[in-house]
Amino acid sequence: MKVLVLYDYPPSPGGLATQGDLLYKGLKEIGVDVCAVNLESAQEKEWYYRWFEPDVVVGIGYWGHTPHLVLHPQRYGVQPVPWLVADGYLGNYLEILNALPLILVTSNWVKKVYVRDGLDAGKIEVLPVGCDTDAFIPRDRDAPKVLAVRETLGVGDDQIMILTVGGDAASKGAQEVMQALAIIDTKAPDWKYVCKVWPQPRTDQQNLHDMQLATHLGIEKNVVFTASKLSRNFMPYLMAACDIYAAPSRLEGFGMPQVEAGACGKPVIGIKAMAMLDTLVHGKTAFLAGVAQEIRLKETTLGQDEGYEPGHRVVFKKARTADYRASIHDIANYMMDLMDDAQLRQNFGQAARKRVVELFDYRVVARKFVQIVTDRLGIS
Repeated sequence: MKVLVLYDYPPSPGGLATQGDLLYKGLKEIGVDVCAVNLESAQEKEWYYRWFEPDVVVGIGYWGHTPHLVLHPQRYGVQPVPWLVADGYLGNYLEILNALPLILVTSNWVKKVYVRDGLDAGKIEVLPVGCDTDAFIPRDRDAPKVLAVRETLGVGDDQIMILTVGGDAASKGAQEVMQALAIIDTKAPDWKYVCKVWPQPRTDQQNLHDMQLATHLGIEKNVVFTASKLSRNFMPYLMAACDIYAAPSRLEGFGMPQVEAGACGKPVIGIKAMAMLDTLVHGKTAFLAGVAQEIRLKETTLGQDEGYEPGHRVVFKKARTADYRASIHDIANYMMDLMDDAQLRQNFGQAARKRVVELFDYRVVARKFVQIVTDRLGIS
C-alpha cells in the first residue's frame, strides 16, 4: 500500500498538523510506503501523484478543505480518503463527499454531526487521532524539566496546578472552570490555574474577557494566561507539570490535549458530551461534568473558505447545537474531589495512561487506518 498524507506539512504545533504528522509517522514505523505533503501545495501534490503513484491519498482537515483533500487528487485519478473533524455544521460539498467510498472522522460525535447534515453513514468510519505515548509519559513532578515549567509559570511546590490548553481558553471551558474554582476557593487546597493559549488577535481579545471574569470572581491572583508559541517538544513537560487537566470543552471533535494529559498520567475533567464520550471514561480516567446548556442556532453565515460567496446565509429547518456549556457545580464538586485526594488523582492517571496506550497510540491508529482501507477499499 502506498499512502500520500496531506496536512499542514512541515507540521506546525497545531492540532490538525499534529494529527496528520502522527499518522504519517505511524504508517512509516509499521512499514507502509508513505509520503507527506502540504494539503495546499498543488504543484508538489501533483509531483507526488506522478512519480509516487499512491494507492490512496488521505487528507486531514474539515469539510471546507474538500477542494484540497478530495477534488485535487480526483483530478489526477487518485483515490482520496478525507479524515475530517467537524466545526458543528456540514455546509457545502455534500454531493462530492457522498460520492466517495470512504470518509474517516475523528469521533462518533463527528460522525453524528455529518450524518445529521446529510452524509451517508455507511461511508463513514471512525479513526481516532493518534498520541505520541513515547513523548507524553508520566514524569516525576520534581524532575528538573518539569519543575522548571512550574517555576516559569509561578506555580509553587505546594500548589495544585490545574491546566487548560487550547487555541483560546474559553472554547475549552475555562470560564466554567474559573466559576467552579471561585465556588470552592475558600475550601480547596492552595491552587494555581494555568491557561495555555495560542497567540493570535482573536485569542488576545478573549484573554482580556477571561481575565476580567477572573477579576470579577476574585481569583485573578491564582489564574495565569500564557500565550507563548510552544513547540511539541515542550508540551509533554507542560502536561507533566500539572496535577489536574481541566477542559470541559464547549465544542470538541476529538480532544487531543485530554488524551495527551491521560498519556502523562493526569486525571481529566471534561464534559459528558461530544468526543469525550469516546476518549474519557467517567469515574475511571476522568470526571465528566453534565451538560448544563446547549447553545442552539437557527442560522449561520459562511464564506469563500466553505465554498460559498462571501456572506452566504444559511437558515436551518431546525435549530442546531453550536456548542455546549458544562455544569459549573459538577466541575466544582469533581475538582474538589481530585484536589483533596492525591491517591484518586494517581488512580485516574494510571487508568488513563493504560487506556491511551491501548487505544490511541499513534502506531495503533496507523494499523487501524491500514485495516480500514484494506477492508473498505480492497487496497493492501
